[in-house]
Amino acid sequence: MAKKSEGKSKNIAISRYGWITLFLSLIFIAVLVCIFKIKYAEGPMWRELGKQETVKKDREIRSNRGNIYADDGRLLATSEPLYGIYVDFMAEGIKKDTLMKYVTPLSQMLAKKFPDRNAAQYKRVILDGWDLSRKELAEIERNRANGSNKKVKVRSRYVRIIRPDINYIDLKELLTFPFFNQRSNRSGLFTEEKTMRLKPFGRLAGRTVGSIYKDMDAGGASGLELKYDSILKGIPGLKTRQRVQGRWIDIVLEEPTDGWDIKTTLNVDFQDMAEKALYDKLVETNAESGCAIVMEVATGEIKAITNLDRMSSGVYAEGNPNAFSYMSEPGSTFKTVSLMVALEDGVVTPDDQFLVGDGLFEYKGRVVRDHDWRKGKDKGYVTVSQGMYSSLNVVVSKMILKGYENNPQKFVQHIHDLGLTKKIEWDVPLQGKEGTSVIRFPGDKSNPWSKTTLPWMSFGYETQIPPIYMLMFYNGIANNGKMIKPFLTKAFLRDGKTEEEFETEVINPSLCSEKTLNEVRDILRGVVTDGTGKAVNSDLFPIAGKTGTAMIAARGGYEGYYVSFCGYFPSDNPQYTCFVGIRRPQGSPSGGLMPGAVFKKIAEGIYTKNSVVTPVSAPKDTIHSLIPAVKNGSLKNTEIVLNRIKQTYNFSGGKVDWIKAGSSINGILLDNNDSVKPGQVPSVIGMGARDAIYLLEMEGLKVNPIGSGKVKQQSIAPGTKATRGANITIELN
Repeated sequence: MAKKSEGKSKNIAISRYGWITLFLSLIFIAVLVCIFKIKYAEGPMWRELGKQETVKKDREIRSNRGNIYADDGRLLATSEPLYGIYVDFMAEGIKKDTLMKYVTPLSQMLAKKFPDRNAAQYKRVILDGWDLSRKELAEIERNRANGSNKKVKVRSRYVRIIRPDINYIDLKELLTFPFFNQRSNRSGLFTEEKTMRLKPFGRLAGRTVGSIYKDMDAGGASGLELKYDSILKGIPGLKTRQRVQGRWIDIVLEEPTDGWDIKTTLNVDFQDMAEKALYDKLVETNAESGCAIVMEVATGEIKAITNLDRMSSGVYAEGNPNAFSYMSEPGSTFKTVSLMVALEDGVVTPDDQFLVGDGLFEYKGRVVRDHDWRKGKDKGYVTVSQGMYSSLNVVVSKMILKGYENNPQKFVQHIHDLGLTKKIEWDVPLQGKEGTSVIRFPGDKSNPWSKTTLPWMSFGYETQIPPIYMLMFYNGIANNGKMIKPFLTKAFLRDGKTEEEFETEVINPSLCSEKTLNEVRDILRGVVTDGTGKAVNSDLFPIAGKTGTAMIAARGGYEGYYVSFCGYFPSDNPQYTCFVGIRRPQGSPSGGLMPGAVFKKIAEGIYTKNSVVTPVSAPKDTIHSLIPAVKNGSLKNTEIVLNRIKQTYNFSGGKVDWIKAGSSINGILLDNNDSVKPGQVPSVIGMGARDAIYLLEMEGLKVNPIGSGKVKQQSIAPGTKATRGANITIELN
């Protein structure tokens, strides 16, 4: 009986073992099926999903945009990385007790470094972020416990701590602050890097240098930034981001190629002079807009170019490229073109005379008027030279009619041969017909020639020549007859080495014969000494040029005036050519008194800066009245200027950097500016804007300058403790 019972138990055990084996075998087979399915059938899908979770492909590495430099290497535009500062309050390593221990000293240091918030406000931002993270985590846990799939909008992972973006130096300092000096997973601190385009000289040459779009990837928006966008922006690189042990790391596949730098012909000091001189005159005359261009005679390099428009707010700022886009009738500056053509063709000599009478001349039903015809004075006969000095339309129109009335094609063809209508590629992006000359030609149906076009064209009407072409023509006169293209871009650089350099481009190697050139130059000098350009004459060096006043065509008639002056200096040894144009000034329009005054101010400023010629001597009894006004400021720079112009001075101070300046019967007196002390607001009264702003910003102050000239008032008293980030207004006169 016992044996039968044992046999039965053994059979049951074997049976159970068989079922277990079968069950495990089925599980094993199922696992194999799943492995096969996952590896082969669903393999591509899971591998792709895995890559998405651990690898992010084809992420672009932005290349560094090239810099734009002035002629001496000073930066006009550069790129700087800026950082947005955030805290992820859900970071796993943040400990409440550590945060509470350091939140007060952290807030105090943040307020001291970034004073747009005080310490209490910074503390509130941090604690609010922490409290918000706890609430959001609690809500996430409740949803999970309830089996809800409802998503919680998480805001505590991206709490901005500092309002403005900060630079790399400030970021490095920030990482030394209490709590933030820990590893990022313990502090929650993270940054969002941006690249900003900075202009160290602010708005200086703003329209010419140009701008880029807010999204840097979109590239240049205007000026040189747009014209040479492909050169400046470089070639982006490529990287992947891979998750390794819970951390994302970058794997570079292709290194980016940084953009090339651009060296321009612009001179920062000349540009500053031109902008200030033009700005002041526009404000004085309440004009619509203006432009000023300075060109180096021998090379064609544009040393300064400013374009100012009156904005809706009433202030003047860089707007349209006026030097290229003033497509209006040039007026009397064009008379020099007519004069050169007539002299070269032998139509007249400088001494030939024409009857002017009372300044009215009727031709085929249309009356040519001189600017002073209302006086009714009978001038009788006037020579060609005198007619140019006084800018008489009657003389110039009769001169051209004498030679070309029966053959106007010859006159216009000669203008074309000069190169004034040649299509030229400029350094700034333009639209339509901007930057080109439009001169009528007999028989041209697209721009019909009328029976009175010839005399009116002779004195600058019924034609369109932008300022840049007039500058180029007058520079040709200054450059011994060789007309060259004005240009802004001097070289492309890579890693400080020149990759491509631009040379002077000759438009016309010889405008006219030497005899004609000398006659034209003598007459242009006479315009300044004895004619409409007397206001331009300088006691320091000779200037030659021509005034221009033209009515502006609008809505089938004329509205307002365009006044200009174009010339070169010193006229006996030309170094620079300059054009100044002012559009719709208020008051009595005058090419000599308005743009001529700007020209003179620019020219004398350049003379003082460069010492182009030897200063003229003055009688001993007038020496004191000729002592230059010296601003307070940098001792080193003041001494350089005074030594350059051979001006004696007395310095009673010791080894200092900043001085006060004054004068007496014995000359210029320099003394130590003892208000310049670390941690205190210095006295900047009597300084120029550049020195004043530099000193104040060195103490961490934010400067708001008003006006131009010397500082006459500052909103925070000298000697006051300097609070970093505080605003200070300086009023200049």
